[in-house]
Amino acid sequence: MLKDGQIYLGTSRNPDDSTNKAEYLNLALANRHGLITGATGTGKTVSLQILTEGFSNAGVPVFCADVKGDLSGLAAKGEYKDFLEKRAKTIGLDEYEFQEFPVIFWDLFGEQGHQVRTTLSEMGPLLLSRMLDLNDTQEGVLNIAFKLADDEGMLLLDLKDLRSLLVAMGERASELTATYGYMSKPSIGAIQRQLLVLEQQGGEGFFGEPALQISDLMRTTRDGRGAISILAADKLMHSPRLYSTFLLWLLSELFEELPEVGDMDKPKLVFFFDEAHLMFDEAPKVLVEKVEQVVKLIRSKGVGVYFVTQNPVDVPDSVLAQCGNRIQHALRAYTPKEQKAVKVAAETFRANPAFEAKDVITELGVGEALVSTLQKKGVPSIVERTLIRPPSSRLGPLSEKERNDQINMSPVGAQYDKSVDRESAYEILEKRAKEALEQEADKREEEDRHREETGQRPGRTRSGFQLPEFGRDDRPTKRARSKARTTRKRTSRSRQTVTEAAVKSIARTVANGLGKAIVRGILGSLKKGF
Repeated sequence: MLKDGQIYLGTSRNPDDSTNKAEYLNLALANRHGLITGATGTGKTVSLQILTEGFSNAGVPVFCADVKGDLSGLAAKGEYKDFLEKRAKTIGLDEYEFQEFPVIFWDLFGEQGHQVRTTLSEMGPLLLSRMLDLNDTQEGVLNIAFKLADDEGMLLLDLKDLRSLLVAMGERASELTATYGYMSKPSIGAIQRQLLVLEQQGGEGFFGEPALQISDLMRTTRDGRGAISILAADKLMHSPRLYSTFLLWLLSELFEELPEVGDMDKPKLVFFFDEAHLMFDEAPKVLVEKVEQVVKLIRSKGVGVYFVTQNPVDVPDSVLAQCGNRIQHALRAYTPKEQKAVKVAAETFRANPAFEAKDVITELGVGEALVSTLQKKGVPSIVERTLIRPPSSRLGPLSEKERNDQINMSPVGAQYDKSVDRESAYEILEKRAKEALEQEADKREEEDRHREETGQRPGRTRSGFQLPEFGRDDRPTKRARSKARTTRKRTSRSRQTVTEAAVKSIARTVANGLGKAIVRGILGSLKKGF
């Protein structure tokens, strides 16, 4: 099914002379991105499955999200079914054989695969704001939090780090406002509430270490096949913002970490983004623009991005224009809005004089699609009505035992299945608070010792100073009382400086050394290797 650098997709039939024509996807142009669309139950998952099989056999690693659990069947050989054999015979696929593929299972919750983690510092404020659904003001406060952490050399690894930093920001608000801008306590409180919601959705386990290494998504087997990384997303789909933001983060990590490679014989990695509309639903314009920029530029790094969704209109035109390889399954046209969507989908293809695409889209059967792929020099082929080939791997999910067996044999299990909690913002801030309390206690102990040695009375004012003894006739004058108040203020400021001097000194030292080196990419994720 792999022939001369091409992946076999299926067979089309010419309506004029009834001749069959094999439809292929050119590997050299597979990094020009793609689109798989169609209504529920029309065959999108099978199209995704056969593309994944083709890329793996060609030695191209694949990452895909398994929204319904069906893609786990890629790890097992297909099983004989009448309709599969009939389809193979109809399209002239004489070499139809069953095959299993090398699969690595991942899961943000660590239940159906290896735990996927990243750190807050690596994700950055832009994507985290999207995940938490913050407004502009709250996003500004979150940006201050990340900037403060960067400047003071504090790593934000997990949610408890950010929570403790937000508490510290509230306590230091008057001090920080002069440097970083105004931050209101209601905004800080709103962020903390959203963090609680994220934690209840299961997002807490996503942040931490060891963080996912992009290189582990780009593995190949000893026989030269590309590893297929499958993200268990059936449970994750109940938190659509967490799902879409994670995939955006992963896309940005690929963009930032991979070097420029130019034109290649085949992609270095293919990334399938299922339920792609979630990426763009209610997304701010600035985020959509950055996604468009990443999609445009990431192909020069050897990565092909394939969006899978029900309707082409789910994807912004600026992103849709980057998708040269297209598989369009049937769409329904029961309402005026749906009819307009069908017309838009048809107009994106290079016309075939043998039929009207807008009419055929509503007539396609299950496992049938309009196909147009990029040919030499990047020119899209004329759209063809194509019967998609049957998959070689199993249709449907693995059993729980089969999945667990695959996870236990995985080459990355020892690396990701045990969490690590090293020193970060939470521990640093806790240590600072403890040191400040100890210094305050030492200060008071020294004052008490001094009073005992000098025989002073233990009575003290609120500020901790000895009350002077005055008789009725030797009460202080107005000028003396004013001088005493000034002295108390100066002494109070001096004591605050003593308790915080060490903290501020450390912060300045770290800021000068580390803060200047921190660089963030297009989507705000931390650039590594600085």
